[in-house]
Amino acid sequence: MTKIKFGTDGWRAIIAKDYTVDNVKRVAQASAEWMKERNLTKVVIGHDARFGGRLFSETTACVFGYYGIKVFIAPEFVSTPMVSLGIVKLKADLGVVITASHNPPSYNGYKLKSSFGGPTIPKEISEVEALIPDNHIIDLPTIDTLKSKGLLEYVDLEQMYFDHCVENFDLDAIKKSKIKLVYDAMYGAGQRIVERLLPDTYLLRCDYNPGFRGAAPEPIHRNLLWLSDTLKKTDYNLGLANDGDADRIGMYDEDGNFVDSHHLLLLLLYYLAEVKKMTGKVIITFSVTDKMKKLAEHFGLEIEVTKIGFKYIAEIMIKEDVLVGGEESGGLAVKGHIPERDGVWMGLLIMEFMAKTGKSIKQLVQEVYDIVGPFSFDRDDLHITEDKKLDIIDRCKNGSISSIGDIAIIKTETIDGFKFYLSDAEWIMIRPSGTEPVLRVYAQAPTLERCRTLLQMTHQTLG
Repeated sequence: MTKIKFGTDGWRAIIAKDYTVDNVKRVAQASAEWMKERNLTKVVIGHDARFGGRLFSETTACVFGYYGIKVFIAPEFVSTPMVSLGIVKLKADLGVVITASHNPPSYNGYKLKSSFGGPTIPKEISEVEALIPDNHIIDLPTIDTLKSKGLLEYVDLEQMYFDHCVENFDLDAIKKSKIKLVYDAMYGAGQRIVERLLPDTYLLRCDYNPGFRGAAPEPIHRNLLWLSDTLKKTDYNLGLANDGDADRIGMYDEDGNFVDSHHLLLLLLYYLAEVKKMTGKVIITFSVTDKMKKLAEHFGLEIEVTKIGFKYIAEIMIKEDVLVGGEESGGLAVKGHIPERDGVWMGLLIMEFMAKTGKSIKQLVQEVYDIVGPFSFDRDDLHITEDKKLDIIDRCKNGSISSIGDIAIIKTETIDGFKFYLSDAEWIMIRPSGTEPVLRVYAQAPTLERCRTLLQMTHQTLG
């Protein structure tokens, strides 16, 4: 049988190749046995809008039911944050989301969530992984059998999430403001909830299409040109996009310019600390801009840098008082919500910031720049052979890369990957993806043009 390994955020594999009903049964069996060993009794299961979601989620439910574990399951597609919130609201012990998040449409996946409403911590993931058997259970109970025994209950996780948003946001202020929102669901699981919360929204890719029309539902600029162009050609003045399971975010200003996760993290920290006068620790992953350190210092807040993967942020959030946590890839979290990435929640928070101040996202970014200085960020994903990737990583490890082009590297950090500082304002980072067979190359510089120049120089240096 295929060796199953959890990556940065769950187990992901290509549908019908390694992501099969039989392999999902094996992972579910390990999860259920892990629960039984700890006398845990309730699980929440949901799937996103990908191909086979319902089949795989019901298969997972049948495995848990086989072990006598009570299953709460969403009958329709839901976002990952809806499952995580549902765990807390239903006082469950574990959650499973059938999703491959932002991966290409050929993938599906299996995420584990814990009782606190966020990603299961790495230690417990390893424990589940160690229990994955070579063979799966043959004779599983049916969904109808589980219902008749009281072991399966359908729950409306979307309604639960909707009610929670209504309780926590000043939606009237957002609706009465000058914000005219364009929302791009990328055919993902956020397609219904945003329209329900903000009915006047202009919607893009908000219909059911499990193949995402062939594109990876990752909310980065090259995948969101339709959203950008819509803002440029109409009088709409804010863009919001989410990934396949709606836990990641991308935004656009009134001119159709991309506002990346680094800038959104800065805005969230600025809103919570400056306007709402909240305090707490700041947690960022290794690839996030160092401007977050400057802003945290400005407010006298402690900051910690973790490995890449939101699970490392969540692990700290459940133990400490964390104000803002986030990663470069669009996964952001804040105090006052579950310790989970939530692209819809963060979008609402930014819109509330705009509504309360009467300022555009562009004006608010400038206020942050006045404190930390302007900067740009970009990333390239290199689809190269495994041998080539290993060779580049070896060169990074052994110190044979001492410059990028003709610019000397003045400092190197290796928390997770290799971050090469070229000056106080510029750095390049190299790291293999934990969810896809690619090598990621990141750049920070004062302007986007300079980022592109540095990335091109890096490609030439790497050969």
